[in-house]
Amino acid sequence: MSEPDAVVGDGRNESVNQQMDRNWGELIQELRVLQTGVQILAGFLLTIPFQERFKTLDDYQVGLYLANVILAALTTAVILLPVSVHRRLFRKQLKKTLVSSADRIAKVALAGVALLSAGTASLVFDVTAGRDAGFLAGGGLLAAMVLLLVLVPNWLLKRASKV
Repeated sequence: MSEPDAVVGDGRNESVNQQMDRNWGELIQELRVLQTGVQILAGFLLTIPFQERFKTLDDYQVGLYLANVILAALTTAVILLPVSVHRRLFRKQLKKTLVSSADRIAKVALAGVALLSAGTASLVFDVTAGRDAGFLAGGGLLAAMVLLLVLVPNWLLKRASKV
C-alpha cells in the first residue's frame, strides 16, 4: 500500500489523505472562529477614533490603541495565511505540509488573539477606570488566556497520555 493510501492507525479507518483532508477542514473551522473574534475586536477598535472622547486620550493610551490596531491587523493576516498557503500548495501533493503549517499558524493566531484581547481590555479599563485598573485588567486577562489557551490544553494532553 502506498503512503497516500495507507490506513492511519487511530481507529478511524481512513487513509492518510482522508486524515489530512479532515484535519485541514477542522483547522479551517477553528480559524473561522478566531477570525470572527478578531473582526469584532478590530471593528470595535476602528470606531474609537471617531468618538468624541478619543481626543482626551493621553500618549500612553493612544500608543496602546495603535498597538492594538496593528496587532488586530497582523492577527487577521496570520489567520488568513493558511488560505494563502493553500492557494500556493494546491494540487502539489503537499497536504501534510499544508496541514502542519496551518497547525503552527493557528497557534500563532491564538497568541495574537490573546494579546489583542488583553490589550483591548487594558485600553478600555485604562480609559474608564485609570492606569492601575488598565494594567490589572490587561495583565489578569493575559494570565487567564495563558491558563486557558496553553496550560489547560497541556494538562489535558498529559492526562490523556496517562490513560
